[in-house]
Order: sequence, then structure tokens, then C-alpha cells
Amino acid sequence: MEQEENRALVFAEHQEIVTPRLRLRPVTLADAQDMFAYAGDEETTRFVFLAHQTLVDTRKAIATYFMAAPFGKYGIEEPGSGKLIGTIDLRVKKSAAELGYVLNKTYWGKGYVPEAVQVLLKLGFEEMNLARIFALRDVRNQASKRVMEKIGMKQEGVLASAGIRKGEILDVAIHAITHERWMQQAIV
Repeated sequence: MEQEENRALVFAEHQEIVTPRLRLRPVTLADAQDMFAYAGDEETTRFVFLAHQTLVDTRKAIATYFMAAPFGKYGIEEPGSGKLIGTIDLRVKKSAAELGYVLNKTYWGKGYVPEAVQVLLKLGFEEMNLARIFALRDVRNQASKRVMEKIGMKQEGVLASAGIRKGEILDVAIHAITHERWMQQAIV
């Protein structure tokens, strides 16, 4: 219980994180229009979640997912403009955490997701003393695979027929990085 309280305190102390090019911060209802711009786009959400059909869908998602339990959930803000261009989250479960992210396709290929992930890995490993951080991806999502490899995650396996999206059964790959491997990367 004490470790959970310590991790909650770490998130409370790091509700906003600034990187060289980004600002990670809480998502609010004021972000609904920016989020809908990508959450309503089939190409952006293809491997992540069902595209939002209306702005009301986006407002509900913000209220129920990001605002109801905000710790570990961040909006990715565009440098300089204050525009929300994506989200990233670290969902802690005992000594491990699951990483998730989505980015507006207009900003793909600029290295924003790896930059945001690196600060969450540091937070998870250095501040929370997590043993591992993992992420799941639809095996067809090669762009996400490249991001995971870039940040040092290794594919540990494929879970056959482990997911379903839009009525389609899909295979899910699990990628992870351990505290030990992350420390070795940091030294190099």
C-alpha cells in the first residue's frame, strides 16, 4: 500500500513535464476540439481505439478516462501553440506499468512520441522504481513497433487472437523494457 501511495505522490508531483520540445500536462475539456481532430480520424485511431463520431464522444472520453483518474495520463502539447496533439499514459500495476500513446497524424515522424516516452520511462524507473514497463500493439502497427524499438523496448512475444477491434480478431505483440535494460541504455 505504501508503494502505491508513493507512486501516486510521484504522479501528483509530476502533473506537468516539460521536455526540450513538448509539454506533457493534464487533459481537460478545453482540449476536446484538438482531441477530436485526431480521435475522429480513422487513420490515426486505426490500431488504437474506435474513432470518435462526434465531439460529444470526445468530451465523454476526456471526462471518464482522463479527468476521472488523471494520474499518469498526459496530453502531449504542441511546442509553442498550446495545441493538444496527442496523449500518452503510464498505467502502473504493482511493479510494472503499461504504456499507451496516440498522436495526431499531422505530427507523425517528428520524434515526439519517443521524446515523451523517454521522460515517462525515467519517471517510472527512477522515481517509482518499477521493474518493467510494457506496451501492447496490434501486430500490423509497424509505426508503433518502430517507436517501441527506438526507446529500447524488445518484443517479447505475440499473443495470438488476443484482441478484437471493430469486430475483427487480431494478434497483439507485447514489447517491454526492464529497469535493468533501461539503466544499461542510460549508461551507454
